[in-house]
Amino acid sequence: MGSVWENLVVDAADPARLARWWAEALGYQIVNELPDEVEIRRSPDVLPGLIFVPVPEGKEAKNRLHIDLRPADQEAEIERLVNMGARNVDVGQPPEASWTVLADPEGNEFCVLVQRS
Repeated sequence: MGSVWENLVVDAADPARLARWWAEALGYQIVNELPDEVEIRRSPDVLPGLIFVPVPEGKEAKNRLHIDLRPADQEAEIERLVNMGARNVDVGQPPEASWTVLADPEGNEFCVLVQRS
């Protein structure tokens, strides 16, 4: 029997702020908020969730794990996320890449993919 994917844990300088940013970006909701952890999910009964926890150190290198988003309109979604505080980043992606790499307000990279054909 395999395991069930429960959560992805994200280290953060300000877990509550970053959780709220990702909740807005993904259309998720906060399902649990404690001083040392904030969890967001699509809805309370749907896994997996994202859990944001405080860490004292800042982000120093490219993420080894990241989230890929696939919106219906890549250009519009990039504009929306940048307006929310994301920024474009270069992690060595090829110039002809069909995806765009952004970073959230704490510098965690994620990709915005083109619509699936």
